[in-house]
Amino acid sequence: MRELGNLLSAAGQRAVDAAGQKVGSVTDRLTEYASGQGGAGLVAAVTGAKKVAEGKSPLRAAFSGGLAGMKEKVKGLFGGGKGGKAKKLKMTNIEETLDVGVPVRVAYNQWTQYEDFPSFMKKVENVDRPSDEKTNWKAQVFWSHRTWEATTIQQVPDQNIVWRSKGPKGHVDGAVTFHELSPDLTRIMLVMEYHPQGLFERTGNLWRAQGRRARLEFKHFRRHVMTQTILKPDEVEGWRGEIRDGEVVKDHETAMREEQEAGKQEAPEREQEEPEASDREQEEQEEQEEQEEPEEQEASDREQGGREEEAEETASRKQKRPLRQRRENVRSRRPDADVSADRDNEDQRSEVPAR
Repeated sequence: MRELGNLLSAAGQRAVDAAGQKVGSVTDRLTEYASGQGGAGLVAAVTGAKKVAEGKSPLRAAFSGGLAGMKEKVKGLFGGGKGGKAKKLKMTNIEETLDVGVPVRVAYNQWTQYEDFPSFMKKVENVDRPSDEKTNWKAQVFWSHRTWEATTIQQVPDQNIVWRSKGPKGHVDGAVTFHELSPDLTRIMLVMEYHPQGLFERTGNLWRAQGRRARLEFKHFRRHVMTQTILKPDEVEGWRGEIRDGEVVKDHETAMREEQEAGKQEAPEREQEEPEASDREQEEQEEQEEQEEPEEQEASDREQGGREEEAEETASRKQKRPLRQRRENVRSRRPDADVSADRDNEDQRSEVPAR
């Protein structure tokens, strides 16, 4: 009897311990679910039990539990869920490079005109600049509208712009640099990091919809520069200030004033260089004239020598004229009586026979 009593006591204690462990396990899982750390299976089971307790049919309760479990899995996939450690998705890396056929100053000035972006970009709705280093953006993504605030942490004219942003539905950090390939050709390099937040943004991040959208808007910028800005480059002033570590170290007015003063200082230097160039041209012209003078003297000497040769030839031809012709010329100048006498004398001499 004592052994039987000990056996029953041991069996009872074991049953109590097993029941306590099960109750503790269920309590722990319910605690995890309350704190958002439960799995999809636990959510389905609890949801099904709740539906049965409410008087629903077992089949309908199982269906509701299955939907709840599926929803929990989707949330876990995209890093959602109540509390707990969400699964972190990688940010989207966007890199684009474009060449535009304008000087680097013109390309940079047009880029800094953020307020003009909605006029030629397709999905950018509004941009305003409350201060030199901050801009507020509003854009359309599918049927939704997103807003964010961008802060420029570094900006060097004609070189680079680096910014950080924040927004309720994701944010974009990035940098854009400008490189002069030739006086009329500029390369623009754009690098952005897109950090999605929320189910909609993370779903679009799976097929990199944001990268394609940024690529299309970047091409719209090049189209605007090559069709509009290139026709009136002097009318695009841009923002010529400088920002370091998120603070404006030189505003636009100061930068423009310094550029004007530098241009005035360069003007006298150019004027000094121009007289020197004119002096060189005058010296070259004098040297050329000196070289031409001997040539002209030689030509005149040759002409004078030619005239002298002609005179000598004329004199020799005169000497070689027949004596009869000279006599005829002399006779033509004498009176008629003398001419007739000469003719008679010639006739008489011609009648004398030759010895």
